[in-house]
Amino acid sequence: MHKPNQFDLMGQKRFLPLFLTQFTGAFNDNLFKNAFLVLIAFHGLSTAGLNSAVLINMAAGIFILPFFLFSTLAGQLAEKYDKALLARWIKGLEIIIMLLAGFGFIWHNAVLLMGCLFLMGVHSAFFGPLKYSVLPQYLKSNEILGGNGLIEMGTFVAILLGQIAGTLIIQQQPYGEIYIIIACLGFAIIGYFCSRAMPAAPPTAPNLKIGWNVFAETAKILSHTRKNKTVFNSLLGISWFWFFGSIYLTQFPHFAKETLHGDASVYTLLMTLFSLGVAIGSLLCEKLSDATVELGLVPFGSIGLSVFAIDLFFASQSLAPASYTAYTFLTGLSSWRIIIDILLIGVFGGFFIVPLYALIQIRTEHEFTSRAIAANNILNSLFMVVAAAMSIVLLEAGVSVSQLLLLAGILNIFVAIYIYTLIPEFLMRFMVWILTHTLYRIKKTGVENIPEHGAVVLTCNHVSFMDAMILAGAIRRPVRFVMDHRIYNLPIMNFICRTANAIPIAPTKESAQMKDSAFTQIAQALADGEIVAIFPEGRITSNGKINRFMPGIEQIIKTTPVPVIPMALQGLWGSFFSRKDGAAMLKMPRGIFSKIGLVVGKPIAPESVTRLNLEQETHVLRGDWQ
Repeated sequence: MHKPNQFDLMGQKRFLPLFLTQFTGAFNDNLFKNAFLVLIAFHGLSTAGLNSAVLINMAAGIFILPFFLFSTLAGQLAEKYDKALLARWIKGLEIIIMLLAGFGFIWHNAVLLMGCLFLMGVHSAFFGPLKYSVLPQYLKSNEILGGNGLIEMGTFVAILLGQIAGTLIIQQQPYGEIYIIIACLGFAIIGYFCSRAMPAAPPTAPNLKIGWNVFAETAKILSHTRKNKTVFNSLLGISWFWFFGSIYLTQFPHFAKETLHGDASVYTLLMTLFSLGVAIGSLLCEKLSDATVELGLVPFGSIGLSVFAIDLFFASQSLAPASYTAYTFLTGLSSWRIIIDILLIGVFGGFFIVPLYALIQIRTEHEFTSRAIAANNILNSLFMVVAAAMSIVLLEAGVSVSQLLLLAGILNIFVAIYIYTLIPEFLMRFMVWILTHTLYRIKKTGVENIPEHGAVVLTCNHVSFMDAMILAGAIRRPVRFVMDHRIYNLPIMNFICRTANAIPIAPTKESAQMKDSAFTQIAQALADGEIVAIFPEGRITSNGKINRFMPGIEQIIKTTPVPVIPMALQGLWGSFFSRKDGAAMLKMPRGIFSKIGLVVGKPIAPESVTRLNLEQETHVLRGDWQ
């Protein structure tokens, strides 16, 4: 039986045309740009007496400039108009730009080609907010992460192929310019027809008044985004990745030549490894997080970036001295540590960036998503400019290329600590993800019974000290757990519980005030449309059987009538965190990746809820598997 996965989207009209439109656009950007740069670097193209080094740096700046100038306008237009229609306008503009570029290639006119490069930057600046903000309109909530992974994979593969193709085609002299014109114009036309197949994506803010003042609108959008700390810091996280990544991508030619003693083919190999790594990491995100937007992957990604960036420095220092081609580099044993480091830097970069894009899409108001992505593009560009300036200053000061890459890896540690201090949710989710994915293999049944929106109470049997974390890792929506105050205050658990806004509770005889406060918080959470999860037994089982349910669940539903969904955990009795054979966590642990189960029942209407029928339903759901 086929198990649904993200690749199913490639057969869906609601996704495939968008993917192909984005892919051809990213490919064409790099096809044109690299062909232009090769003409400057190797075929003497120049203007106004400027040397090739100056022109190449000017080209980089001119391509980025439109992101500063037009991202805010692009974000507003993507909110005000149908995004599919807007995509067609943008791809039509690409065809016109490529026609102009054709004359630039024929006439060897650097000024005209530089102008076309600026216009391609405009094209990308306008398409960027659209491609990410349209995903929540095209995809279901459980497809968002997989869709983002495919888009990121496609983008990096397109960039890589475009760079390689642009370099190879333009060098097919004396007809290189003709071939590159045909290729650029051809892919622009293909992209246009792909955009025409995109389904309608109605405007999310049709009455929005367009603000034409770039600086005022940029400040306004950034100010609005800052109100949502999680979203704003996710934008900073993505921008930091582009800061980090741009240092590596920019320095790869010098790294390949000066540190690795390789030729141009070694540089191409490094680019291929990095791009494929990001593509692989982007695709793995859905598998590792079970199609949910798993924030725990973000710290995992940042740890990997630093570990392998630092290891790359030491691996490159121990490389056997020789003059390398891509073939000799691949066949040399001392090279493989470097190859693995660069590939894994890309993989962990994918783990880092894909959940952040998905988080922005699901945590931002739907009528503001395009503008949030526009703000992201502005910040990305700013961080890339700062990265370039920092690199120039450090290299001029005598820092080697390998030392610069090492510094980027070390800086990543401090940036990660700063971000996770600002948003403990990332670190909390990382701890939950690590614990639940290393200790258990969870078979989930009926999770689709939990609604995507609205208030609901979840009930579950209580088998071990890990129960809440297993449920938190398995349920897509944030859950407010009602926790025994003693478990709530355990080391590590206290950090996770506080960060997840768990609600501590105590029996009346221990603290009537804490109990009353807990019920007040539960009622407020349900009134706010949140999910509240409780363990109605009131304590962890000491014999593997389901204890009698306490009357607290009936009091909760009487105060705030909402549906109740019974659940049952299976296979945890006898685990290290259960009380089988004595106190929990004082016996030899079972092997890692133990198989356990979570069964979710159908919602029960509030008027039908009693503690007895919930207890009976939990027995049925759990079955004989303790």
